[in-house]
Amino acid sequence: MTSSPRIKVELYYDVVSPYTWFSFEVLCRYRSHWNMDLVLIPFFLGGVMKASGNKPPMTVASKGMYMQKDLQRNAEYFKTDIKLIEDPYNVLVQKGSLRAMRFLTAINLHCPKHLEGVSRELWRRIWSKGEDIVADDSLIMAAKEAKMEENDIEKCLSKMDDSETKNALKMATEQAVDYGAFGAPTIVVHTKEGPEMFFGSDRFPLVAQMMNEIWKGPIPDQKSKL
Repeated sequence: MTSSPRIKVELYYDVVSPYTWFSFEVLCRYRSHWNMDLVLIPFFLGGVMKASGNKPPMTVASKGMYMQKDLQRNAEYFKTDIKLIEDPYNVLVQKGSLRAMRFLTAINLHCPKHLEGVSRELWRRIWSKGEDIVADDSLIMAAKEAKMEENDIEKCLSKMDDSETKNALKMATEQAVDYGAFGAPTIVVHTKEGPEMFFGSDRFPLVAQMMNEIWKGPIPDQKSKL
């Protein structure tokens, strides 16, 4: 009896989004539980928002207030250490994440084995430690935390502003928009019938259903309490 072919699942992500961190960790945890090939694809959320006409939640007062409580609830549920940012508009909108996402794109192109680790460290910097993610020193520190070698770090830093890197990030962003993306996280499940796009960190029961898999909660290895 032949096993079912593995299903490609793409996560389009930007480390400026805390909800995408939840999805990132869940999908990484489920790699050994679901019959899938997880593909991590850095994109630029600002470009997606502009192309789709969407707006950041904190630009709507009621959404911003709700988000503060909702993030704390989700952090506990997904077992992710998140602390609220003191000046979210400055950090998330004015400083943004373009340089961080170019750095991750360069890593994906030249040192892809480090993409997961550096992405995680950048999320930790901005959402757990309240630290910068756009200055060169910040990117270097995140890469070192992810155990990248110095020569690889220097290489990826030097490639950040190359046309190859910029075009790759632009193409990933446009591809996500073509799938229907309007925010992050954007998850694309490639079924036999074609790609299916899901938005949000609360769609995993539906993703599991589409893949004919079982959703065991945010931590699939956790044993239930008797």
